[in-house]
Parts: sequence; structure tokens; C-alpha cells
Amino acid sequence: MSSLLIGLLGALVATNQPPAVSNLAAATLGVSQQIAATTQEPVEKELDRLMEKDNAAQAEVDQWIRENEKFAAAGAGAPANELNRRIRTRFEPVRSGYEDLIRRYPTNADARVAYASFLNDMGDEDGQAAQLEKALLLDPADPAIWNNLANFYGHTGELAKAFEYYEKAIVLNPAEPVYYQNLAATASLFRKDAREYYHIDEQQVFDKSLDLYAKALKLDPGNFPLATELAQTYYLIRPTRTEDALRAWTNALGAAHDDIEREGVYIHLARLKLNSGRFAEARAHLDAVTNRMYTDLKDRLARNLAEKQKKGEETNLPSAQANPGR
Repeated sequence: MSSLLIGLLGALVATNQPPAVSNLAAATLGVSQQIAATTQEPVEKELDRLMEKDNAAQAEVDQWIRENEKFAAAGAGAPANELNRRIRTRFEPVRSGYEDLIRRYPTNADARVAYASFLNDMGDEDGQAAQLEKALLLDPADPAIWNNLANFYGHTGELAKAFEYYEKAIVLNPAEPVYYQNLAATASLFRKDAREYYHIDEQQVFDKSLDLYAKALKLDPGNFPLATELAQTYYLIRPTRTEDALRAWTNALGAAHDDIEREGVYIHLARLKLNSGRFAEARAHLDAVTNRMYTDLKDRLARNLAEKQKKGEETNLPSAQANPGR
């Protein structure tokens, strides 16, 4: 579901695609759940078809939203209530399909996980959680269910449960980087709760979070968003761990796939080096930024750099120059 339509789980990484028969399963959950068509049970074939309808509806609604934004910019967009009515109408057959499937196959955990994903996309968090809890009773060995419930509890403020459920997901599948990433993000964002749950101080919470990110990156070393998420964690830490932060951003630079990603990293490197007094290196990073999308950030940092360099020069003036006439 497009973020233009619904608000997802904030800083957490969503892995709500059902661990059943979707081609996305291996990518989002780290495990292959595909079943050959010749060996699929009827419920699995039905779920396949229903998920295809779900994806088609989401793609169509995303297109509506993008088109309406363009029309709105030109003063001709549809009213919000009209667009919402169209969206609800488009998704109603999908909702009915999931409800009918679950009514006929109430003990199928995959169907409930798929429906939970749909309900989350619709903004029905309570309905999502209810389906996931039922799925967990049916299949407590599925780490994705524990992870998705942890996402829910983290979003609703039940942080102790979120920490517990992420850890359970990791135990069940220690080879899935997303579970480490989700727990790392939750710990760094909700440090007070993490301190209480793990009985550690704030610096140790950051150490734990960074260690979890490192484990995730070891499993998925080419993941640029993951590398940048780790590096951005250093902005939360006081006192600043400058050298560690620079290493993290340098690692992110190595995972960048194109000039846009690389120049975004140069902006962060310039900011860190500017704040640590390494002005020449900061200038070199800024000079490497040429994409227009970074113009405002680059100009702001360049002004800050010029001001700090000027202050540094004034501070270092010989006393005879600083006090003429003596």
C-alpha cells in the first residue's frame, strides 16, 4: 500500500507480507515459502489468487492517488471524501475475499497473516493484531508472525512485548536481518523502555542497538538503507562518537548504488567533519555534491562552514593583528 494512502509503522521496517505463497515472501521474510502449483492445497491456490487481487487493487489505488495529486496541483483534483469512497469500494471485494477464505479455512495461519497485512494497509491496526494473534496460536514457530506482532506492539506503546517478540523472531530465524534491524530501531528510539527492559543504561542501549544493526548488516552487507539507518543512529548519541559515526557513514558510502545515494552520504560526512573542525575535508565532500536535490542542504552546510572557518581564523589571529595600535 502506498504511503500516500496510509500511515505505516513509522521507523520500523514493515514485513507484513504473508509468509505464504507470494513471490515477495523470500525478499521480505528471508525464507522461501513458495509451493509448486502442482502440490498446492486448495486453500493455498485460493490465497494465491486473492493476494494477486489484493496487489492489483493496491497498484490501481496507488495510481489513482498519484494522478489525483497531479490534478490537485492543477486545481482539478477530486475531493478527499470522493477519493476515499472510491478506494473503499475498490478494496471491498478483497476484504470480503479474505473474510470468506478465513471463514472456510479458520485454521490456516497463512490466510490470517495475509488478511492481517491487508487490514494493516487499511489502517485497521486492532483488526490486524487480532488476526496475527490467532495466526500465532495456529503456527507459533513462524518467526514472521512474532516480528509483525512486535511491530504492532512497538507502534501501540507496549514496548516490553515488542522487545520480547522481536527476540523470539530472532531465536526462530537468526538468519533474517530484518528482525535484528527492527529490534535495533525500537531500542534506539525507545531508550527509556529499553533501559527498563534490559536493565542497562542509555549508553549500553546504544551499544546494543548498534550491535544489532551490525549483525543485520553482516547478514545483508549490500543493504544501503540499513547501512544508513545504522549511521543515523549516531546522531542520537551524546556525547557524539565522531570517529565511529564517520566509519559508519563510510561503510554506507561503500553500499551506495548510485550518485544520488553517494552524494547523500557526502552530505552527512561533511556535516560530521564540519562539526569536528575538519574544514578542508568537509569542503571536499561538499564539492562532490552536484545533484540539485541536495542544493539547500549543501548551501546551508557551506554557509556554516564559512562561518566556522572565519571564526577559527579570527581566533587564531596573532595578538598584534587582533589588537592593532599596541
